[in-house]
Amino acid sequence: MRLFAITVTILVVLNSIGMAHSAGKEWPNFVLIFADDLGYGDVSTYQASDAQTPHIDRLAKEGLLFTSMRANCTVCSPSRAALLTGLYPDRVGVPGVIRTHPKDSWGYFDPKVPTLANHLKKAGYHTALIGKWHLGLESPNLPNERGFDFFHGFLGDMMDNYTTHLRHGNNYMRRNRDVIRPAGHATDLFTEWAVDYLKGRAKAGAKPFFLYLAYNAPHFPMEPPAAWLDRVKDRAPGMDSKRALSVALVEHLDDAVGRVMRALKQSGLDRDTLVVFTADNGGSVPHAQRNNPWRGGKQDHYDGGLRVPFAARWPGRVEAGARTDYTGLNFDLFPTFLQLAGAKIPPGLDARNLVPVLEGRSPAEPRDLYFVRREGGIVYGGKSYEALIRGDWKLMQNDPWSPMELYNLKADPQEKTNLASQNRQKHNELANALREQIQRAGSIPWRKP
Repeated sequence: MRLFAITVTILVVLNSIGMAHSAGKEWPNFVLIFADDLGYGDVSTYQASDAQTPHIDRLAKEGLLFTSMRANCTVCSPSRAALLTGLYPDRVGVPGVIRTHPKDSWGYFDPKVPTLANHLKKAGYHTALIGKWHLGLESPNLPNERGFDFFHGFLGDMMDNYTTHLRHGNNYMRRNRDVIRPAGHATDLFTEWAVDYLKGRAKAGAKPFFLYLAYNAPHFPMEPPAAWLDRVKDRAPGMDSKRALSVALVEHLDDAVGRVMRALKQSGLDRDTLVVFTADNGGSVPHAQRNNPWRGGKQDHYDGGLRVPFAARWPGRVEAGARTDYTGLNFDLFPTFLQLAGAKIPPGLDARNLVPVLEGRSPAEPRDLYFVRREGGIVYGGKSYEALIRGDWKLMQNDPWSPMELYNLKADPQEKTNLASQNRQKHNELANALREQIQRAGSIPWRKP
């Protein structure tokens, strides 16, 4: 009888621990808001800008603002693959953009690699993706097959129109696996679906959740709602027309972020939720997006293509109004979320844990930052080009045909003076490190086997 009583007691304790986890009493919810092609210079919390982003600014003011974060790639799919795996994108088969037509597609998301959603689901979280997926159009790389309990969004790379939602005449809008045909601007739809999801989780109250809210704004085509464009034109009638479209699309996105944050608070979830806002890469310069003060933009390995806005808000846990110049990458969220969720962090990650930074402590030892992109067309020829940052130094190529460039980012943050011929020792040191990174990914196929 005594052994039976002890056994029952142990089971009750274990069950209560599991219930505490499922109720979210000890484990935070995660909301990751991921913008598409949002330039560092288009978020007014960093500097004066003709684009007004009060809601993103407020999120940053109420949390920790990162001033030196970079995306994992200068284009969409690789950044998303890295974010969801904690590995450099070419190590999971996505060195380039995954597209509708195989002849112009440069990645295949390795289905054997568990995603952040897989790990959090295993730890007792409900997992949801609302918005843009861009990591596969068919099985086995559909969101519900890669760890997400719920998917409501767009499978493809970009929309040809924000209101028709088509890409090359194909409808990639889905609710889980079902084809849907919703009406409205994509940014508004994704916001409405996110708000509904948060309300539903508040009512369910059963376990913590991970919401990956991936907007396709402000990616071109530059199609803000007419009312938002009118606001910009009324406020700044002399603004260049291309710039006005860009600003209106950014400000419409900012309003969407505000709506999500209000829903989080109204649902009573905000104090139990870590919210992170960032973007997949820099803005597109030809579309009048701004990345200042950095050089270049989307597709470039100059910092305008890599530096992204990044802010983390968690009331009572992350100091409000704090700033950090920690030099990291978006995929550092992978081990961060797992630790905060009480989940086991898998070995062999390239990502680093941001928990010390969120807690105001010193981060781990510095590491190299590696970037790669493979692309087709005449400009790239299906080849890859890479970059590597070690401390204050950056070695990079901006297309497969150009010579390597070397910059001291501390002395020359705008990357104006190429030191490759003047400092061969540093050039060779970083070149050797870069080759090692390229070799590590050499056995991973980026085409479907």
